[in-house]
Amino acid sequence: MKIVVLDGYTLNPGDLSWEKLEALGELTVYDRTEFSNEVIVDAIGNAEVIFTNKTPLPKEVLERTPSLKYIGVLATGYNVVDMQATKDLGITVTNVPTYGTTAVAQMTMALLLEICHHVGEHNRAVKQGEWTNSKDFSFWNYPLVELEGKTMGIIGFGRIGRATAKLAEAFGMNILASASRRRPELETTTCKYVDMDGLLTESDVISLHCPLTPDTEGIINAANIAKMKDGVMLINTARGQLVVEKDLKEALDHGKVAGAAIDVVSTEPIEADNPLLKAKNCIITPHIAWASKESRARLLNLAIDNLNAYLQGNPINKVN
Repeated sequence: MKIVVLDGYTLNPGDLSWEKLEALGELTVYDRTEFSNEVIVDAIGNAEVIFTNKTPLPKEVLERTPSLKYIGVLATGYNVVDMQATKDLGITVTNVPTYGTTAVAQMTMALLLEICHHVGEHNRAVKQGEWTNSKDFSFWNYPLVELEGKTMGIIGFGRIGRATAKLAEAFGMNILASASRRRPELETTTCKYVDMDGLLTESDVISLHCPLTPDTEGIINAANIAKMKDGVMLINTARGQLVVEKDLKEALDHGKVAGAAIDVVSTEPIEADNPLLKAKNCIITPHIAWASKESRARLLNLAIDNLNAYLQGNPINKVN
């Protein structure tokens, strides 16, 4: 059996092992594959099993790779695959839904704490001599914000949203949750479900953890920002397309949104003309919330478990 990994570098830049996958067949790993149908078809060749993270697999590619029987998506989202084509062609597709919960929740809080304390900026200031030259024993360049007693609104209350809520509650925050399906047993004295308008108007911090769907695309837009508290903080570790970036820039520049920290943007890698690059009080990280070594190791092991289950005739995490 021939196995091809189309874009293995972000998952394993060299600190993990492909050994368990190599044991299952003849393995070829490409660090990256150019997003060209011809190049992708050539890379797949006559493989029966392929793994992809961001390399697209449209109908035009799938129809030209008749040996292909299984696609393992090295992520939770699988929008890079033409799902209808895989159904028509009898190709099994699996994803890995649970690997990054802890890492993304931790990164969410790291981003929020950076907005609240600007640790990186104050470290820069000290090393550039601003503390040495200060007349006072203590100085700060940004307002410092305490989280206890504040309200975090979480849009999308799945595994990651709930893990984030647990961390936020440890800081003394109250939680408002918005989700397509409510689970009343999750409500407590510090956590309750509300409708979207209630979340937007009552939250001091809004954190995005929902999937990208036609209903959620552009959910952070001028109209919804107008409903938010003045000085709200926004965190996005979900999908860049949830935010209308020009609207968020406008809100940041005029102070309606006091600060934003985002790990995802509408086009990745970020384009030079993305409006958020010039927005005030906006922290941008390069889609790394998922990428701790522990998280990547879980992802690889779970992807191999998916393939083993398929080979044994009992596929798990099948998405088509």
